[in-house]
Amino acid sequence: MIKPVPYLSHCPDADGVVRYSEAEHAIWAELQARQSAAIAAHACDEFRHGLDRLQLPADRIPQLAEVSARLRRETGWEVAAVPALIPFSEFFALLAARRFPAATFIRRREHLDYLQEPDIFHELYGHAPLLTDPDFAAFTEGYGRMGLAASKEDRVFLARLYWFTVEFGLLRRPGGGLAIYGGGILSSPGETAWAMSPAPLLKPFELIEVLRTPYRIDLLQPQYFVLDRLRDLQALTRVDLLAAIAEARRLGLHPPLFPPKPLAA
Repeated sequence: MIKPVPYLSHCPDADGVVRYSEAEHAIWAELQARQSAAIAAHACDEFRHGLDRLQLPADRIPQLAEVSARLRRETGWEVAAVPALIPFSEFFALLAARRFPAATFIRRREHLDYLQEPDIFHELYGHAPLLTDPDFAAFTEGYGRMGLAASKEDRVFLARLYWFTVEFGLLRRPGGGLAIYGGGILSSPGETAWAMSPAPLLKPFELIEVLRTPYRIDLLQPQYFVLDRLRDLQALTRVDLLAAIAEARRLGLHPPLFPPKPLAA
């Protein structure tokens, strides 16, 4: 079996600019066109407003510096270049400093529909627009601060909170129906269609339930948690999260709604 070629972030040149190839720019353009059509009727209002504020280019991969300049004007955030997946400690420290991590590589064409590693399209298109929203930006900063103060064992529970909100969160629309705010859905055509279909289980957002729910990163999510309002996230930074984690640990994890991950050959 041929071993997959790993993704590596690009290094900027002496001028601080990442020089992407025409093929890489073409993948960004195709991803953005396809995903913009997929989420047109499903993205939450705060995300759509964020896209308007960021004005991400349609035909090329933006430089992190230009996205950071627009984010700073809106909420004081910026985007920080990272290799790819980073340790919890580094991730929490960046968020607490209002710096959102983003790898500078973009997926290859064979991974157009899904990529486990978070690439630059996932981070800049899926996540950066909501960082223009003051409530969401405040929650993300507060989450980073909570993570810095948490133990190694508690950070596993915090990862579940992030997964079912920032990555795969849904909102209940005031007039009925669902809207997407999770970046893992907003940057994936396949996950968008799945999340909006009758197939997955939908549960109202309850903190203890979220902390007790296992997940896998390499599957379409079998269930999502639904918030009433995006600003409700900010209230989570004011609760006794350590007490909630202790209660979730006492109750134990729910049985997973997915099969065990196959062992590597």
